[in-house]
Amino acid sequence: MSAVASSARTAFPSWPDQNRRLRERVGAMTNGQLARKPAPDRWPLWASIGHLACQRVWGLCDIAGAPGAAESPFPNAGWHCPGDDDLEHFWSRDQLLDALDRTFAIVEWCLDNWTFESLAEVVAHPEWDDDLTRPRGVTLQRSYAHDIWHVAELNDALGSLGLEQIAFWD
Repeated sequence: MSAVASSARTAFPSWPDQNRRLRERVGAMTNGQLARKPAPDRWPLWASIGHLACQRVWGLCDIAGAPGAAESPFPNAGWHCPGDDDLEHFWSRDQLLDALDRTFAIVEWCLDNWTFESLAEVVAHPEWDDDLTRPRGVTLQRSYAHDIWHVAELNDALGSLGLEQIAFWD
């Protein structure tokens, strides 16, 4: 079996295209649009997008052991992410695009370097939570599902604000 055929990339063939579409939509938005909240009890759009990017680092680097956290905008992702931990410091369109690019570089590394065998390896972090013991592949799957969840949430928010949504299914 070739290296590409045995890498995790074969299990997530649409993730790069989905990230590209997310990035294009964020790139077309103004900072004023990114500052909007879809409802009083919801985060501003910038915080949801920043949270999506930051959680890639937390799951893939901090939990599953991928390199790249120090080079990302989120070297302390377990304790300091937009939205979760910080709603005060606005992230501009350019900052969000940079965060999406640098965190997706981590995703790309995982897709290219983790084999099906390495996805079965169990990673544990009892220093954070006794429940953080799972196969590396589960963490990769959770990161993908987290991206999709927040893009769907973002589409709901964009629609409620009368803004163009991200077309994943075209």
